[in-house]
Amino acid sequence: MSVFFSKRLALWLALAAPASLLNGCAPAIVEAPAPVEAPKPAKTPRFYDSMAAANAKVDPVSARDMISLYRRNEGRESLTIDPVLMREAQRQADAMAASDKLSHEVRGTLTQRLNAEGLARARAVENVSAGYHTMAEAFSGWRQSKPHNANMLAPGMRRMGIATAYNPNSRFKVFWALVLAD
Repeated sequence: MSVFFSKRLALWLALAAPASLLNGCAPAIVEAPAPVEAPKPAKTPRFYDSMAAANAKVDPVSARDMISLYRRNEGRESLTIDPVLMREAQRQADAMAASDKLSHEVRGTLTQRLNAEGLARARAVENVSAGYHTMAEAFSGWRQSKPHNANMLAPGMRRMGIATAYNPNSRFKVFWALVLAD
């Protein structure tokens, strides 16, 4: 190979080879990936909603689900929400908040109150409490109290009503009533 030819080949390789290497290898124009939305935070379960506000209402469906799951785990029946028991629970919670008094009998005995609602033959139990701000707190408190726990697990109960009432001037703030009936 002549010196002239080898210099020419070297020059060609120096100039043409990088171009040929880049031919078809140039970086393609790549669009930036679409922005990925951050995952939405999981919705807080309703049983953690605070009842310490004038317009707060306990969610009866989440309360029923929580208590029914507990009852089923203990071999008891699930509960359904009963409109008559819901009204009775609300009246009881309202009466306790208005009188700033935690009592089963602020409006009469449970039997008297249910008789007045046309439920004279119903077997029923009631939990009342005050000071718990969420359904989760009330449920936990009831579970840890022997009489309240016995009421939540009372055999044969199939219907429920639950309510809260708020009194901002009370040391308790939130009053609870839970009524279970067969």
